[in-house]
Amino acid sequence: MQRKWAGAWGVIMQDHTVLIPEMAHLRRYARALTRDADAADDLVQSCLERAIAKFHLWKPDRRLRPWLFAIMHNIYVDTVRHGVKAGTRVSIDHVAAQPSLSSGPEEHLVVKSVLSAMDGLPQEQRDALILVGIDELTYAEAAQVLCVPVGTLMSRLHRGREKLRLVVGMTQKQPAIRQVK
Repeated sequence: MQRKWAGAWGVIMQDHTVLIPEMAHLRRYARALTRDADAADDLVQSCLERAIAKFHLWKPDRRLRPWLFAIMHNIYVDTVRHGVKAGTRVSIDHVAAQPSLSSGPEEHLVVKSVLSAMDGLPQEQRDALILVGIDELTYAEAAQVLCVPVGTLMSRLHRGREKLRLVVGMTQKQPAIRQVK
């Protein structure tokens, strides 16, 4: 990380440009939390404002994304807890899905059913699935973001995945645990 000298007193300022590559990930997580593009943008802005104000607390030897996700998650929880919601909540079904160029109608329907099923999950399970499955955080990082033990996170992931499989109609053909001789 780059550090710059600022002012006559020689105060070292950390370079905030490391936040720029994380903005797309923050927006995706905010969108998953709020289900509203405008509210997601507001949440990202609040997160970045707080991150810049508290940037001196981030330890450069740790990954930046989990730290930012923890800030965002805490802001979101505080907002919901205090009932400070701006706008109305929109179901994920009303958001236009943009399938990849190579996908056909079948894949589009599967994606839509998975997104709809995720919308029906409890918030704790949905957050765990998003952080681990989509944002590719480790179990430890996701648990840290959600302020829960790793075992609790793994339990939420398991329950969320099982509910998704049932709703989408994906049944396991092999047992989850194999016996090794």
